[in-house]
Amino acid sequence: MKTAITVGCRSCGSPLRHTFVDLGMSPLANSFLKVDDLNRMEPFYPLHLRLCAACFLVQLPPVVKAEEIFSDYAYFSSFSDSWLDHVSTYVDAVTQRFRLNDQSWVVEIASNDGYLLQYFVARGIPVLGIEPARNVAEEALRKGIPTQSRFFGNSVARDLTAGGKRADLIVGNNVLAHVPDLNDFVGGMKALLADTGVISLEFPHLIRMIEGNQFDTIYHEHLSYFSLIAVRHLFKRHGLRIFDVEELSTHGGSLRIYACHQHSEENSTGEGVGHLIAREKSAGYTSIEHYRSFENHVRKTKRGLLEFLIAAKDAGQSVVGYGAPAKGNTLLNYCGVGTDLIEYTVDRSPHKQGRFLPGSHIPICSPERVGQTKPDYVLILPWNIKEEIMDQMKHIREWNGRFVVPIPEVTVY
Repeated sequence: MKTAITVGCRSCGSPLRHTFVDLGMSPLANSFLKVDDLNRMEPFYPLHLRLCAACFLVQLPPVVKAEEIFSDYAYFSSFSDSWLDHVSTYVDAVTQRFRLNDQSWVVEIASNDGYLLQYFVARGIPVLGIEPARNVAEEALRKGIPTQSRFFGNSVARDLTAGGKRADLIVGNNVLAHVPDLNDFVGGMKALLADTGVISLEFPHLIRMIEGNQFDTIYHEHLSYFSLIAVRHLFKRHGLRIFDVEELSTHGGSLRIYACHQHSEENSTGEGVGHLIAREKSAGYTSIEHYRSFENHVRKTKRGLLEFLIAAKDAGQSVVGYGAPAKGNTLLNYCGVGTDLIEYTVDRSPHKQGRFLPGSHIPICSPERVGQTKPDYVLILPWNIKEEIMDQMKHIREWNGRFVVPIPEVTVY
């Protein structure tokens, strides 16, 4: 394992002396380009993940300010049907489990376009969304969902609790990994949480990333990569106790944790927490040696994808992409893939159509383009929802088109 420049762990402050994986230089994964941008200098930044030997948090030292990434954002959660189904089911479950009603208050951090809070609103449960991206927050406001465009932390928590009101449920889906100052963020949640309240967070599980070779989920927005061991260390330092955990299939394999104040008597710690901690330890996630092999698997996947794309091109076959997710941009830039190998990609979001992928400069079109050009292969970049996409695009079978999934290794369907 290579020796890295010594910086401090964003969770516990210990020196970061170990490299986890180095993906070289890459542009910001959601910095989609307009036509006028194509002939201008495009900034690239290092994608070099380090490992903390003290708390075992895998992390990317921040190279740009959060405001540069999240103030104007291209990701709108409501464009994924499977994700809406996921959060609708979640709202049903937590409303019943924690007895939420019209006297409760639910706060979602990184609430995006109101994709989740709309289901609480439909039940008459008061909500507030905290969404730093102004353009996305405006979409939530148009839906009638109370939303503030701010970066959450201790200062926001103080403002929200100034009148004595605190949250019965704090929700954060796929936000913890994006936070540059973890201690300010978790401290803010503790300050905002009612005495008997619950925090519910979802984030990709480090184990699933390593086992599934999901290196494309590494990009500059994702600053931290959590095992349950690492996140429990973080929460414990702030007087919060994780009392339950669920393993989810979303985003290639995620954890949903439930936490409360350390001494809360409302929720006892379930057996699942201890069982998963024991599994992580048994699998080696408290040993630096365990992390060494990941980079070799990453390089092998790169070679496999390039071999497939070059062979298809040499055979006179056409390949296009489906989706313009951040993970796809990490994959394409790390592998050095451009329009010489993938003609275009398509995306359902009108906010991305007509633009170009960062780095690779592959044009983003509407899904109808696939039916017009009839490619031989469609490379699914958001592989975590491949079943949904293959169902939406099943008409490619009419001309014997086939789907390709790049992770964990190239697979043709």
